[in-house]
Amino acid sequence: MPSYKAPVEDVMFLLNDVLDINKYNNLPGFEDVSPETVGAILGEGAKMCEELLQPLNASGDREGCIRSDDGTVTTPDGFKPAYQAYREGGWVGLPAPAEYGGAGLPAVLNSVMQEFVSGANLAFGMYPGLTQGAIAALLEHGSDAQKQTYLPKMVAGEWTGTMNLTEPLCGTDLGLIRTKAVPVGDGSYKISGTKIFISAGEHDLADNIVHLVLARIEGAPAGTKGISLFVCPKYLVNADGSLGARNKVSCGKIEEKMGIHANSTCVMNYEEAIGYLVGTENKGLAAMFVMMNEARLAVGMQGLALGEVATQNAAAYARDRLQGRALTGAKEADKAADPIIVHPDVRRTLMTARALNEGGRALALATALQADIHRRSPDAAARQAADDRLGLMTPIVKAILTENGLQNAINSQQMFGGHGYIAEVGVEQFVRDARITLIYEGANGIQALDLVGRKLPRDGGRAMMSYLGELNGFLKAHEADEALKPYIAPLKASAGHLQQATMWLMQNALAKPDNAGAASTDYLHLFGLVALGYMWAQMAKAALAKGESDFAKNKLTTAKFFADRLLPETGLRLARVTAGAGDVMALPAEAF
Repeated sequence: MPSYKAPVEDVMFLLNDVLDINKYNNLPGFEDVSPETVGAILGEGAKMCEELLQPLNASGDREGCIRSDDGTVTTPDGFKPAYQAYREGGWVGLPAPAEYGGAGLPAVLNSVMQEFVSGANLAFGMYPGLTQGAIAALLEHGSDAQKQTYLPKMVAGEWTGTMNLTEPLCGTDLGLIRTKAVPVGDGSYKISGTKIFISAGEHDLADNIVHLVLARIEGAPAGTKGISLFVCPKYLVNADGSLGARNKVSCGKIEEKMGIHANSTCVMNYEEAIGYLVGTENKGLAAMFVMMNEARLAVGMQGLALGEVATQNAAAYARDRLQGRALTGAKEADKAADPIIVHPDVRRTLMTARALNEGGRALALATALQADIHRRSPDAAARQAADDRLGLMTPIVKAILTENGLQNAINSQQMFGGHGYIAEVGVEQFVRDARITLIYEGANGIQALDLVGRKLPRDGGRAMMSYLGELNGFLKAHEADEALKPYIAPLKASAGHLQQATMWLMQNALAKPDNAGAASTDYLHLFGLVALGYMWAQMAKAALAKGESDFAKNKLTTAKFFADRLLPETGLRLARVTAGAGDVMALPAEAF
């Protein structure tokens, strides 16, 4: 069966040597974030994931969730006590404010734990993960009364949270939402409609489930301008905070899915359920986007985590599996064959996965750190710059890490040959589970359109100009450093490709919008490669400063592999971007 080892050493290198989080100790929540404290927290988190959550991954996948005739849902054996231990450990409230019972620790540490939990057991991690997103939305847009009613219990993990967006005829285009909200007259609303694909919509892990629901108030404007957000708990809450009557919201069925079987993905029926407006009427999307952006970064970590655990198991198998002889002569002459790790193409596969996993982890944590600066810095200019960077990088982190994660899972399955296709070996689950990460919280094609259509032109291109300015400044500052030249020179060429692609879009997208649509996915991948290359250059610099340790040598070897073998793909992506939309749009629809 598969195993999992949380990459604590790599994370500590990123936090301490690359991102230097100690320089942020003037920010709230960072005061006591010493290397020793972080190491202790992550060590405990790793132990929990490896020893408690990972052993439930395969069994939970086999058992799945069960819906009873009364609409209640039972999670797989072991999940309930595991969640109890997770909750009692305070992991749900890790980044939440102390005033609601949280630890108030940086979001970047929570992102680390999201990777660890997802690598050990993705389906389990979705229950507390969605709760954290709901907490974030209520913190920013909820009323004081709503915060006091729901947040302490949610932060403690006693209650969980969900987000209810999708409907049978409404996926990405939320303007088509039909769920309606009718004012009762006492400040509450009656919510009626059906939501689908609702992760953790019903389960037995918590005493209450706090649903955040998008709905349209009667008489509201059409489209996205008429959508409001409501908090609609499974059990209504009495004035003294105790649980009251069961609300009229129920699980109609559990979706039968390709993967994440141990997470209850539900059809949720609202039949005049009582809900309470969150924020302002018809401004629900702005409130829900807080949760969606949190979720998109978290999904990026999920993709990374599945690529990491799959690669770990593939590497272990490659060291043990005997097949064929090395091209340069037998390496283990006393055995019938050599382990397959001697073969160059096996090494190429494993090195590619390693380079993408470690680069993706660096990019994700650097982005999460921007979220901390945006929320915690007393400097308005620093908060604005961090918000710009966060907005620019979120679609890249979500799409690039999930696509790389799926590909790494597929390649790891391939390493096992026919055994990888057999369920009892366990690696095929990684492929099935990873597939959803490219789809939910905004399919990756939508992330590409978001990047090209919204994030690049926003505020006159301020975020992009800032990023390119920082990148070019780094390149100029280190171009004369001989030790860094193997990493800087390829990055400089690829940064040039990114600038050319950006300029081409500026010149060709406005007059012909299809050019932007046809280029968007390739542009996102080009940008993603450059962003990973920038992180690898920073990691190489930090590794050189660490001296001759095996860790540092391995990091530099992987950095050079990325620069030599993966980064040149930016030239291909540039060619595709600048090819325009002509060939893409040439065939009539009926020809397909």
